[in-house]
Amino acid sequence: MPKAKVGNIELYYEVYGQGPGVLMIQGLGFSSKFWARQIPALAPHFQVVVFDNRGAGQSDKPKEPYSVTLMAQDALGLLDHLGLAKVHVIGASMGGYIGQVLAVNHPERVEKLVLMCTHFGGPEYLAATADLWKEILSVRALTLAQIHRHGLKYSLSQEFFTTQPQEVEELVRMRVRETPPPHAFQGQFAAGSQFDFRGAVEKIRAPTLVLAGAEDRVVPLPFVQKLAQAIPGAKFKVVGGGHLFFWERPKEVNEEILSFLQGE
Repeated sequence: MPKAKVGNIELYYEVYGQGPGVLMIQGLGFSSKFWARQIPALAPHFQVVVFDNRGAGQSDKPKEPYSVTLMAQDALGLLDHLGLAKVHVIGASMGGYIGQVLAVNHPERVEKLVLMCTHFGGPEYLAATADLWKEILSVRALTLAQIHRHGLKYSLSQEFFTTQPQEVEELVRMRVRETPPPHAFQGQFAAGSQFDFRGAVEKIRAPTLVLAGAEDRVVPLPFVQKLAQAIPGAKFKVVGGGHLFFWERPKEVNEEILSFLQGE
């Protein structure tokens, strides 16, 4: 069970394959296990590093304030631990926030950047999704499995949620096994809520691919489009599926990632 000492915490990580480095960063409350449908496609071509953010999975969950900048420092510490000077970075949702911070504050460490189901934060997004988040977080009196099933209803497309019950239940079981304690989820949630990179993303110089889910309710398509428009030269692609489109449509997503990372 590999862990890296980073600052005052230990981060759980896994490494697959050989070649140019790829660092994959997950979103709010999710562990690195949710990259299970990307790792087999990327590992034959790259050295793929996945890890659990502080507050998630098997990494430490300190009772202290979290921030996206702090989690980006965690990621840098892991790269230093592994001796990786420069990598491709793939970030989903809150992991996309972390990827943006890495690309702006530490451009020498980011070769190419893939941002999925994410945006640059700020009050406009918070206002537009306030009612949705109230619905997502309305889980009083629900069992743990019911809480995660309720959340997945918003994270997956309606079609996938209703026609793929076995896969939904697989996700529920994964979530139940790795449910973080309340303080850790709240710490990550607060970090994401406070993130505001308006005016900063235009400083990104790494070649960037932005992927959006056509039916994403958590980060609606217009917000992902605005992110892509703000990053100089960014490529933008809409795929089918909801917020977790990389789980729903792995073949399509993996092909887009590979084409971008392996292209000139």
